[in-house]
Amino acid sequence: MPDHPPPAFVPARELIAAHGGRVTRTRVAVIEALQASPHPLSHDEIGATLAAAGIAHDRVTLYRALDWLVEQGIAQRIAGGERAWRFEIRSDGEHRHAHFHCDRCGQILCLEDVPAGPDPALPAGFELARSELVFHGACADCGREGAKAAKR
Repeated sequence: MPDHPPPAFVPARELIAAHGGRVTRTRVAVIEALQASPHPLSHDEIGATLAAAGIAHDRVTLYRALDWLVEQGIAQRIAGGERAWRFEIRSDGEHRHAHFHCDRCGQILCLEDVPAGPDPALPAGFELARSELVFHGACADCGREGAKAAKR
């Protein structure tokens, strides 16, 4: 499965300022981590990326930064396994593709060539904010491992 190509690059500071937010080191680092990743990241993966870059943070500050990015439409949440969210950067305010969740390793991969589908016909008075299409199964690596184990 190919990784999704990075969205059109907009510097993190510009994204934050364009949304009227306070430019903080954590927000900038989170956006840059999401922009650099070929797949959606969990809170822990983002935290590890920040720690590896020497950026001090705590869990609450990171959650607040992610919540703000989602509220502003800069990033989006994707339901992952074990009630954990994964996050990815949005491009052009939209990120309309399906995702694949590997039930074996927990990885979530972007399926850029698979559209998330058309907006559903909702009853009168309903307003769609967002939708997700997530496929579940075994990724290519886990599928190969399962096939090897079955041959033994």
